[in-house]
Amino acid sequence: MKPFVRDTLLRQRARLHELDARLSASDVVDDIERFRTLSREHADTSAVIEKFERFLQRESDIEAARGLLADPEMADLARQEMVDAEAELTDLDAELQQMLLPRDPDDQRAAFIEIRAGTGGDESALFAGDLARMYLRYADRQGWTSEIVSESPGEQGGYKEVVLRMAHRSNGQGAYGRLRFESGGHRVQRVPATETQGRIHTSAATVAVMPEPDETQTVQLNPADLRIDTFRASGAGGQHINKTDSAVRVTHLPTGLVAECQDGRSQHSNKAKALQVLAARLQEKERRERAEAEAATRKGLIGSGDRSDRIRTYNFPQGRLTDHRINLTLYKLAAVMDGDLDEVIHALQVARGAELLSELEQRHGGGGLA
Repeated sequence: MKPFVRDTLLRQRARLHELDARLSASDVVDDIERFRTLSREHADTSAVIEKFERFLQRESDIEAARGLLADPEMADLARQEMVDAEAELTDLDAELQQMLLPRDPDDQRAAFIEIRAGTGGDESALFAGDLARMYLRYADRQGWTSEIVSESPGEQGGYKEVVLRMAHRSNGQGAYGRLRFESGGHRVQRVPATETQGRIHTSAATVAVMPEPDETQTVQLNPADLRIDTFRASGAGGQHINKTDSAVRVTHLPTGLVAECQDGRSQHSNKAKALQVLAARLQEKERRERAEAEAATRKGLIGSGDRSDRIRTYNFPQGRLTDHRINLTLYKLAAVMDGDLDEVIHALQVARGAELLSELEQRHGGGGLA
């Protein structure tokens, strides 16, 4: 175990003892919000320290077994115990490092996925549609709820732009943490259906994944900064949707950001969803600006999630997917396009975890963890 990890765990063990005392104090018991906050910290810290205590026990077991090696009758048993304990220590070390990584509270939130066609004309719109289907199928595999919040269909199919919302079915949480690293430029190489010469074309689409804002902490929208327009929804929807101006477009005048929704049957529900998407876009704009400021001094492997970052190539003739950030290449493109994204997402999460752990170690070397 790395020294800085052990030092951090020892501090957390001391913190757990402190929390035990504070949670029994009358001033905390009488303050329900403070009690809840400390209780959550206690639960999280307890889980870490329970695993750390097991780690320390297995280290002790190895030392005890080493002391038996000189006994001919116990040597074989001691060596086997040492092998078993070392294997468990390796697993525990990896788990503890993962548990120490800082958590982004937004990871537990629902997600908006905004997909826009880029260069490539009709083929780009078709590719945007393929990406939307890929994410919707992935949501189905995860047992999430998913919906199309707004859409602008392409001339030959697909989408010029589409916004999806995805959430855990039981509590509306968790989608953003799984999909956050999908943000960026996606490039496709394939022979379009309209290509008569069989030539491979390259086109692109961009993806932005945004956490659904917490209603209690969301960006405050000043009504004076908003222009709200209603219009008749386009596309399929039956007689009702074609006869009423139920679609809503909201423009944030200071930034020029726009969000619209035409999926719901009522103007009221469409306005609420459009405002929610707008708040998410404003929040994402602030997050991206902070990330760009940080990138001035350090460029992370995963990147800032900016649309200009080309993150992935989908090569259909070779059945190949390549994620350029982590040099991952998979020859299972058909499965990926059908929503089998687990291997890609896991690899990105592991890479990000390694980055965070390296940052923590550097900070520890410079004077300790914050």
